[in-house]
Amino acid sequence: MHRQIIAASATLAATLTLAMPAAAQDTCAIAEDRFDMEEAAVIALYDCMSERMVTGYTKAGHEIAGQYRDWQVTSTRPAVAGPHQNRFLQTFVNDIAAGQYLKFEEDITMPVGSILAKESIGGKDGVARVGPLFIMEKVADAPEYGNWVYSGVQPNGKELKISQKFCHDCHGGYDYQDSMGYPLEEVRLTAN
Repeated sequence: MHRQIIAASATLAATLTLAMPAAAQDTCAIAEDRFDMEEAAVIALYDCMSERMVTGYTKAGHEIAGQYRDWQVTSTRPAVAGPHQNRFLQTFVNDIAAGQYLKFEEDITMPVGSILAKESIGGKDGVARVGPLFIMEKVADAPEYGNWVYSGVQPNGKELKISQKFCHDCHGGYDYQDSMGYPLEEVRLTAN
């Protein structure tokens, strides 16, 4: 009897899935209160959104969008720290940045050429949406912004129009760690 119920439930679920509009079948769930999502739910959300992010960010051929997934990931899973409109964030760093960044230290200066790419997932009404890919690149000639250049890629692959001042007004609050907001402590990876 128990097996019949399970089989009937599976058949019903398959029938309902086929009857749903394609858009509904392709949704990824996100809680309205992201700070309370369990780790397993966050990992499932990231798994559901992962390919969508890469596909979206690379649509227009943005160079960093095409490379960042080959870089070092800095956390065990995405997390919500509050900035960036309470989106889930997952940061990747290039080889130049990795050794220093993964120490998560204060009183540091990242080497010129360091690039950080931060994926984001937002959403509302329980449906997750790909957010922008936020990018920081360390340069030698932008002292008014801590020698960082801020940029981004929209979910459709187009350049995200941003103000250097707007980004640095927040990031400058982290001047004790070279204007970088690290991932939450509980999800940080460490250098090997």
